[in-house]
Amino acid sequence: MIIFPAIDIKDGQAVRLTKGDFDRVKVYGDPMEAASAIRAAGAEYLHAVDLDGAKDGEMSNYTVIRSIVREFGLFVEVGGGIRDYARIETYLEAGVGRVILGTAAVRDPAFLSGAVARFGAARVAAGVDVSGGYAAVDGWQSVTDRDGASLIREMRTRGVEYVIYTDIAKDGMLSGANLEAYRNLSAIEGLKLTASGGITGLGEIGALKAMGLYAAIIGKAMYEGYIDLGEAIRAAK
Repeated sequence: MIIFPAIDIKDGQAVRLTKGDFDRVKVYGDPMEAASAIRAAGAEYLHAVDLDGAKDGEMSNYTVIRSIVREFGLFVEVGGGIRDYARIETYLEAGVGRVILGTAAVRDPAFLSGAVARFGAARVAAGVDVSGGYAAVDGWQSVTDRDGASLIREMRTRGVEYVIYTDIAKDGMLSGANLEAYRNLSAIEGLKLTASGGITGLGEIGALKAMGLYAAIIGKAMYEGYIDLGEAIRAAK
């Protein structure tokens, strides 16, 4: 299993939100410094999110994300505000390994299918962010009537292989991941599932690995010292 340490970027700073609330933000400093520390810990992968882009639909922090890609030699997956082919191309041409479609994937299934067909399943992931079981969009500001698990099954039939599932209620709470949800989703054939939200200890990483998940994202627990990134990477292998 792969560990994706996370750098969420807002106003040019590395931050973490609590339950996706833009009014509950903690700043951790320069994203370039955060990426440098992540690389020094032995990470080969990075999950980057343009929070401003997720909220306003623009590529607000593209420049800093491009700098991270060029500077540290990490496989970077990026989400936040990617809602057309031109933006996908811009990120991929900058060296990003995979783009994540969130709001666009939920609202426009045809666009998601088209992106997978055009750029390849390995380079386009769907980000399904769930609140109370239902998919949220627009930087988690709005909750739809789409059941998250059913949505993922539908996406799989459209050729989507990589899905990042985030339980918003767990995100940033340091209270543990929603293991039951991941256990249920792991049964979907051909799905390369990434767990996101609330992962706090090495025991959870072991449990997710045992389920056969593709990857897990570590955010606040890493920044707050609950998980040592190097130990997490070794536990996941």
